[in-house]
Amino acid sequence: MKGLKRIWNFIEELSAGTFFFAGISLIFYGVIMRYIFNEPKAWVEEIVRYLIIWGSFIGFAIALRYNHHIQVDILYDKLSKGAKRIVDLFATIVCILFCFAFTYYGLILVEARYSSGMVSLDVGIPMWIVYLILPISGILFLFRFIERFVNQLRGQEENYDNPIT
Repeated sequence: MKGLKRIWNFIEELSAGTFFFAGISLIFYGVIMRYIFNEPKAWVEEIVRYLIIWGSFIGFAIALRYNHHIQVDILYDKLSKGAKRIVDLFATIVCILFCFAFTYYGLILVEARYSSGMVSLDVGIPMWIVYLILPISGILFLFRFIERFVNQLRGQEENYDNPIT
C-alpha cells in the first residue's frame, strides 16, 4: 500500500510540476519572441493560462496532502482534543460532499463543452479538454479527503512534515 501511495504522490507532483514548468517555459519563450525578436506570439498567453490552471488544480490535492491549504484556526486551537476530532470529522465529511458535487458539476460542464464543440479563440483547443481539469482535480481532492477521513476514524495523526509519505 505504501508503494501505491508513493506512486500516487509522485504522479501528482510530476504532473503539477510538468504543467508549471511548461507554463513558465512558454512565458520565457513569449518574452524572448516579443522583446528580442519583435515577433509576439498570440497563442503563448492562451496556452500558458491553461497550463498554469491545470498545474494549480492538481496542486490543490498536493497542498491538502501537506496541510498547506488556507485554514482559520483561531477557535479550533482552543477546543479540547475530543472537540477537535468531531470538528475534523465533520469538516472532512463536508469536504467529501463538496468534492462529489464539484466533480459531478465539472463532468456536466465538460459534457456541455464537448456537445457544443466550443474551441478556444487563438489555438482552437476544444474547451472540453481545458475544462477536464475540474472533474480530474475533484477526484484527486476526493481521494485525499477520503484518505484523511479514514486516518481520522482510525485516530491516526497525519504526518505533514514528511514529503515522502
